Amino acid sequence: MDEKLSDKDKLILEFIKSNPSLSSKEIHEGLEVKPGYATVKRILQKLISENLITASGQGRGTRYQLSKAYELLYQVDLEEYFKNEIDARDIKESFDLSLITVTLNSVSVFTDEELNHLFALQKRYASNISKLTDFEYQKELERLAIDLSWKSSQIEGNTYSLLETEHLLKEKETAAGKTKEEAIMLLNHKEALDFIISNPHYVTPLKLSAIEDIHSILIKDLNVTRNIRNRRVGISGTNYKPLDNEFQIREALEDMCALVNKQENVFAKALLVLVLISYIQPFADGNKRSARIVANAILMNNNYCPISFRTIDSVEYKKAMLLFYEQNNINAFKKIFIDQFEFAVSTYF
Repeated sequence: MDEKLSDKDKLILEFIKSNPSLSSKEIHEGLEVKPGYATVKRILQKLISENLITASGQGRGTRYQLSKAYELLYQVDLEEYFKNEIDARDIKESFDLSLITVTLNSVSVFTDEELNHLFALQKRYASNISKLTDFEYQKELERLAIDLSWKSSQIEGNTYSLLETEHLLKEKETAAGKTKEEAIMLLNHKEALDFIISNPHYVTPLKLSAIEDIHSILIKDLNVTRNIRNRRVGISGTNYKPLDNEFQIREALEDMCALVNKQENVFAKALLVLVLISYIQPFADGNKRSARIVANAILMNNNYCPISFRTIDSVEYKKAMLLFYEQNNINAFKKIFIDQFEFAVSTYF
């Protein structure tokens, strides 16, 4: 896995940001605190491999500049970032129309090292399930579905415990002191998961209609408007304002589907769905729930290990999502995705 950026890495990135298109020698000479020239060369190669900078030219004529992916992939200290309250943060307040069509169309969200790690985990998952009977596989899938229904609902404020969720989904008995809506939310998750399991090619290729269908299952009987919203929506904890025009929202979703469908690897497809459905906020409610189920549908439809998100702290999940809303930075959420995929492979099946 990628190591955290060192102080020297950050120093060189900041220098390149202020002084683009310099050679390695010019970068070395311009630094106030000078690491060895060989160290500078090594760091430059590392930053290229992590898609944070690009190089043009050859030999002594090679010049370095920040990549288009820099803002997207640069490591941000969440604790430090959220020391500033909502109105004190310098953010991108409006939806970036070029994020999907330009930036994400021209960069890879995963480094080669990250992909190698994920593919090794997937290989392990494939080996594990090859040894299971159909009955054993279904039992494990049911266990993961319970965990996912619970955690996905908990992130949205549902107060059912994991044990209460298991009892509800298996026995259809509600927990004392809980609201009817909380039970419906959990049961809807299970129904949505059953739907994508029964329709293994429903999101291949990904279409807007499929996202709407899955959303409709998740918000059934919850007094939430179906289909693409045609009014403004606010998001708690941020001043980021999603699109408020129905036609622009629909166009953004279509662009997202095109972006996802052109991706060469399944991990990129799933991660992009997770962050972009939430970023676009196409529905009046249930956006992050829809994102988690559609992302899992993509994984499962391609015979990849699904993710339950069971061990992620709800606040950390929301912070990573807010960072993407406000800075279009995917790095914190990408780490959640990788960690939770690893947890799923190690825990289920």
